[in-house]
Amino acid sequence: MSVPYARGRRAFGFCDTCGQRYDLNELKVQIVAGRATNIKNCTYCLDKDHPQYFIGRVPINDPIALLNPRPDTAQVESRELWGWNPVGNPAVYATGQVGIISLVINGVKSQVTYSGEM
Repeated sequence: MSVPYARGRRAFGFCDTCGQRYDLNELKVQIVAGRATNIKNCTYCLDKDHPQYFIGRVPINDPIALLNPRPDTAQVESRELWGWNPVGNPAVYATGQVGIISLVINGVKSQVTYSGEM
């Protein structure tokens, strides 16, 4: 019975990427997209197969639409804001006028006139 290849326990080989000498059993085959490329690399030069190469090989079911959806029946009420609302609240508005002010202090009536900017 013949053996097609020698065992090579003491054989050495060279890394196809860096060219350094290693034992032949230390060199690993480079895998790209799940397929062997017949390139033997040392452990330092060996690149792991990137998962992005496998996109599209596995079917992915990611449904977006719902079966028999139930819409919000209280849509207007759910979109209303509640709580403190400073914009549009009539209690926040203040009005003022410039003109004649009548003051009554201890029964004495006096008039003060102011015109100008504050």
